[in-house]
Amino acid sequence: MAKLSRRAIATYVAEQLTSQADSKKVILQLAAFLVDTRRTKELSLIVRDIQFYLSETGSVSGTITTATTLTAETKKAIERYIKEQTGAKTVALDSLIDPSVIGGVKVSIPGRELDATVSRSLTVLKTRFKKA
Repeated sequence: MAKLSRRAIATYVAEQLTSQADSKKVILQLAAFLVDTRRTKELSLIVRDIQFYLSETGSVSGTITTATTLTAETKKAIERYIKEQTGAKTVALDSLIDPSVIGGVKVSIPGRELDATVSRSLTVLKTRFKKA
């Protein structure tokens, strides 16, 4: 039996999710398949591929990283910005609190990342002063 590629698996799952199939059932099938075929180590790569495929069909998912909790208004503004920039129909963002970013925001979506955090700005400044 031929081994299915990661992309083939991701494409199948994404197509099932976009066809209004029961998402819980689809995820359980994926989990069972990965366990049965002993490919659980590929899960993060397959999830990334699923997110990329979904983004190409207009459903963008990603992560917002901030030092503190965002207001609902700010999160909606970021979602609107992503829709404008990507042409996505839907945007779903998970929030991640990471005090090490100090301030600002980091937005990660498939194929793109916006890092407007204070920690990144400090790193850039530090690098520039080392070169001088």
